[in-house]
Amino acid sequence: MSDPPETFICVDCGGTAHLISFLPEDAPLEPGTPLAYRCSDCLERFDVVWEDFGEN
Repeated sequence: MSDPPETFICVDCGGTAHLISFLPEDAPLEPGTPLAYRCSDCLERFDVVWEDFGEN
């Protein structure tokens, strides 16, 4: 299973959105786990549902 990205490009302003959810250290993320990100530029919050599509 792959890990979620720590950052992604904000779709609102083009800044960097950072992962703000605490990830479990002792277990992998399950599909359907909600993750929260916040953009450091516009402060917009993004809630993303984790789906692991694996490494391609």
